[in-house]
Amino acid sequence: MKEEKVQSVLKYSAAVLLLIFSILPYLWMIVVSFGKNPDFLSTGKGLGLTFSNYSDILSTGSFHILDYLKNSIIISAVSAVFSVATACLSAYTVTRLHFPGRILIPVVLLGVSMFPQISIVGYLFRFMTSLGWINTYYALIFPYTTLSMPLALWIMLSYFSQIPIDLDKAGLVDGASRFQVLSRIIFPVALPGIFSALLLSFIFSFNEFMFSLMLTIDYHARTIPVSIALFQGLHGEIPWGYIMASSVIATVPVIILALVFQKYIIEGLSKGAVKG
Repeated sequence: MKEEKVQSVLKYSAAVLLLIFSILPYLWMIVVSFGKNPDFLSTGKGLGLTFSNYSDILSTGSFHILDYLKNSIIISAVSAVFSVATACLSAYTVTRLHFPGRILIPVVLLGVSMFPQISIVGYLFRFMTSLGWINTYYALIFPYTTLSMPLALWIMLSYFSQIPIDLDKAGLVDGASRFQVLSRIIFPVALPGIFSALLLSFIFSFNEFMFSLMLTIDYHARTIPVSIALFQGLHGEIPWGYIMASSVIATVPVIILALVFQKYIIEGLSKGAVKG
């Protein structure tokens, strides 16, 4: 009995520590975003609550914070759709069609995804320059789709492998084509996995920094993580209040997605991870 109590105490203590570790930085970010004096701990002047940080970044034309946020949402959403659509077709092919070398497809994609971004950004910059895509949505959608595809593919592989192949056979016997079986039978069954892959691909693209920094120039295509990082260079001293306010605004879409759709994310990942 004592051993069970000790295990329970350790388990809840670990959960509380993990919760504090995860939430405390975000709470600190919110506090500083509403403060006049972000260095109040060292100066002793007091925080001085204010909404001016938010009003300034939203109303000042040179910040373009809403343009950056719009770019991030559009680019991430389109990249996630393309990535998951391609991953679904690839996962269906690998799990349903038996052909030589089919196992190499996810392995090769996984291996390619392990290359550091800095090793390919120079070649990618030349490629985008030759296409005239620098500082456009296309310059980011293309690499984001490619980078998030291995994640989406492995999620869909795990999920598709749990769907009985008898469903495919029944559809083919009834006269359906492979595409009809995929769109009308497999996709509806795999919807939680598809949804979780979409959300995770969106979050991955939303948070990407390197390619957005190198392949864009201004607010016409640049995403919000880079815009926040460049506050210091654009506006002189480090404006911590503005940086934290912008960070809060940038995280709102991701937090809403995670809170509203966490059930589908967990369901999609957990079902795809259980071997039946």
